Amino acid sequence: MKNEVTVTLRNKVIKKFKSGYPLVQKSFVESTHMLKDEGMIMNLVDNNGDFIGKGYYGSQNKGIGWVLSHRQEDEIDQSFFEKRLKKAIHGRKGFYKDTDTTAFRVFNGEGDGIGGFTIDYFAGYYLINFYSEGIYTFRSLILESLQKLVEYTAIYEKKRFGKQGQYIEEDEFVAGERGDFPIIVKENGVNFAVYLNEGAMVGVFLDQREVRKKIRDEYAEGQSVLNMFSYTGAFSVFAALGGASHTTSVDLANRSYAKTIENFSLNGIDFEAHDIVVEDVFQYFKYAKRKNKLFDLIVLDPPSFARSKKTLFKAEKDYTNLLKETIAITEKRGTIVASTNCSTFNMKKFKSFVDTAFKDMNVKFRIEWEYSLPQDYKTLPEYEEGNYLKVLFIRLL
Repeated sequence: MKNEVTVTLRNKVIKKFKSGYPLVQKSFVESTHMLKDEGMIMNLVDNNGDFIGKGYYGSQNKGIGWVLSHRQEDEIDQSFFEKRLKKAIHGRKGFYKDTDTTAFRVFNGEGDGIGGFTIDYFAGYYLINFYSEGIYTFRSLILESLQKLVEYTAIYEKKRFGKQGQYIEEDEFVAGERGDFPIIVKENGVNFAVYLNEGAMVGVFLDQREVRKKIRDEYAEGQSVLNMFSYTGAFSVFAALGGASHTTSVDLANRSYAKTIENFSLNGIDFEAHDIVVEDVFQYFKYAKRKNKLFDLIVLDPPSFARSKKTLFKAEKDYTNLLKETIAITEKRGTIVASTNCSTFNMKKFKSFVDTAFKDMNVKFRIEWEYSLPQDYKTLPEYEEGNYLKVLFIRLL
C-alpha cells in the first residue's frame, strides 16, 4: 500500500487544476516538506481542505508529480493502470493494423491519463520510458497491465531519471525474448534499423512521421537536400526515396555516420551517392557559406539544448540566429523545414522567431504547412506544453 499525503494547492492554480491541468509544479503547492518518498500518493486539496485531485509525487525536470484522477474514490492500483493502458491501446487499433507502419506510440504519458512514462511499439517489441523515480515505483503495475493486454516478442525499458534527467545506463531487457538487434521497422513503407539496447536513443524519432512523409511525397523530387542534426539520416532517406537529386546529412555524433549508411542501405539507396558529414552543424554553416553552397531544401531539427566544443545552443534563445544561418544557404524559392521539440514556447512564439529571422535577413517567405504531434502522440488541450512538436514548411520568396 502506497503512503498517502495531503498537499494544499495555492489559490491561484485551483481553477487551472479543476479544468484538467495535470502537472504539479513545486510553485503550485503551499509546502513540499511532507513529500519525502518518490511515488507517494498526493491528495490535492484547496485551502478549505476540499478535494481537487489525486496524483503521485515524482520529480522530473517538468515538475514534482502528475494528477491521475479527479475522483477521490479512485485507487491508484493495478486496475487503474490496466484501464488506462487498455483505453490507449484500443485508441491505436488503426496503427496496429497498418502493415506499412510498424512503429508508433502506444501510450503518451499525461495525454493518455498517466504522466511520467511512455510506451512505444516497434514491430512486436515494446519500449517503456520512465521519466521519474516516482513513476518507476509503479513499474510492476505497468508491466503486469501491458503483459496482460498485448502479445509481444519482448519488452524493454529505459530509465530517464538520472542526474538532471539523464539516461541511466544498464541492461534494459525486461520480458520475452531478447532481441537480435537491429530490428527492422517500417514507417510509411520505409525501413529503419532500431536498437533497443544501445542507450537512450533507439534510431528513429517517431513523432516526425508525418513530416518525413510530406517531404518524400511533395517536396523532395529534384531537390538538393541538407539535413542538419541528422541523427540516423531518417529525413535524408525519405528525401532520397522522394527523388531528391542529392542529400547531405550533418551531425556531430560519430555514430550517425554508420547508422545513416545502414538506413540508406536498408532501402536500396546507394549511400555513396550522398554526403554523410560528421561535423559540428554550426561549423558546417560556415563551411557552406565559404564554399557558396546553396540547397533547395533544408531540414532544421535541432535538439532543445546542444553543446559542442565551440557552441552552446538553447532553442528558446538561439533558434532565430540558427534560422538566419539557414536562410543564408537556401536557394531562392527554396524550402526550410524548421522544427523544434522545445516545450518552453508555443507555436505562436516559434513563428515569431521565423518572422524575426526573415526580417533581419531581408527575405520574404510563406509558411506552407505546419505540423504538431501525430495522432498516436495523444495530448491534452489543457496542457499545451505536452504538444511540444512544432514544424513549419517555409518557402522563400
